[in-house]
Amino acid sequence: MKQVLAFVCVLALIGAVALHGHRALDLPIQEAEIHHVVEVPEGASFKDTADLLARKGLIRSPAWFRLLGKFRDAERAIKQGEYDLHTAMRPVEILNLMVSGRVIHYRVMIQEGLTAAQISTVLGKTGIVQESEVARLVSDPAFIKALGIDAPMLEGYLYPDTYSFPKGSKATDVVKTMVARFRQVYTPELQAQAAAIRMTETQVLTLASIIEKEAARDVERPVISAVFHNRLTRGMLLQSDPTVIYGIPNFSGNLTRKDLARPTPFNTYRNRELPPGPIANPGASSIQAALNPAPVNYLFFVSKNDGTHHFSVTLGEHNRAVEQYQKKGARE
Repeated sequence: MKQVLAFVCVLALIGAVALHGHRALDLPIQEAEIHHVVEVPEGASFKDTADLLARKGLIRSPAWFRLLGKFRDAERAIKQGEYDLHTAMRPVEILNLMVSGRVIHYRVMIQEGLTAAQISTVLGKTGIVQESEVARLVSDPAFIKALGIDAPMLEGYLYPDTYSFPKGSKATDVVKTMVARFRQVYTPELQAQAAAIRMTETQVLTLASIIEKEAARDVERPVISAVFHNRLTRGMLLQSDPTVIYGIPNFSGNLTRKDLARPTPFNTYRNRELPPGPIANPGASSIQAALNPAPVNYLFFVSKNDGTHHFSVTLGEHNRAVEQYQKKGARE
């Protein structure tokens, strides 16, 4: 009789454990989806992760979750990062998601015409990556060389686009993604066009970056490109204000005559030909314009203060346009 009773007790115990395990591993906390962002930090143990999930109210038992991880050989397989989890998920679903590394991705838009320094700041503010790491990489000779780029820095190669990265991404991965996107845009056809007009990759990006900073409307980009191509052909100074500004550390926002006389490599009021490298990161329209200047003879342009420019062939016509759109406007 005692043996039967003991056997019944054992069965009852096994049943209770099985029931508890079933509730702990096979059933969600509740049917309603209440979402929680769970961040698994770098170096976190499986126990730490299980305890975190329990504190968030996503699993019933950290102990049973650890047993599940041991059974699935997943104790060292969980990836660091942020996860979007909810209370209607079963523990096995949570585990699978974290083992697969399907972390939250954040969208970040990099606008055309931003400098490498500005892009570093944008990325840093999102929390995706450390600003200082991106800033360091864009001027790291060994890293740049490993990317197959013959330039002193990555200015011009960080293609403006909308990207999606997880929080805590490696700066190397983020920068490589942006450079790879440039490689997709700068197609073999565009490379052939550059070769046909005897421009190097850096020269194309340098001219494209100047066009990007000068043009506000796509329709004017090929015309502005033509002005600079025509000036280069004639050995004229480009006289582009954005190039001067790029060469001034901590620019105040007010371009002066003294600034125009500064002896920097980027001052196109003093130095003939293109600057030694890009002054920003241009988009596709400006790259296309750099390679496809409009068939016009213009040598000058001046802002009309409405997002467009007046283009001129002669200096006399240009001076009259400056009087009309700049000096007259300043007096009014």
